[in-house]
Amino acid sequence: MAHNQRVGKWGEGQAALYLAERGYDIAARNVHTPYGEIDLIAGKDGLTVFVEVKTRVSHSADPPETAVTGRKQSHMVACAEHYAQEHELDHWRIDVIAVQRVAGQTEVLHFENAVT
Repeated sequence: MAHNQRVGKWGEGQAALYLAERGYDIAARNVHTPYGEIDLIAGKDGLTVFVEVKTRVSHSADPPETAVTGRKQSHMVACAEHYAQEHELDHWRIDVIAVQRVAGQTEVLHFENAVT
């Protein structure tokens, strides 16, 4: 597995743990749609949350959340709409979770309803 894949998998694990600790149920990981991949699908209080996880392992790059460009947001919306339609979901949102690890410390930032 390549370095970027290992970092991404680790970040997704950290994001799933973060959500679970806050009462979310993790329903699925790495769900493929015709429009791209959904990193995590979680649920809480009758709401389905589609989560895009961005991970960095050093401060040398921009913060992870800056990687969610307009184009990426469009793909996220298309993925979520496709999944919601297939599974007859009415109540959902898209969140972004940024995971950063620097000098042995892990920081998780959760941006709720980040893409509309």
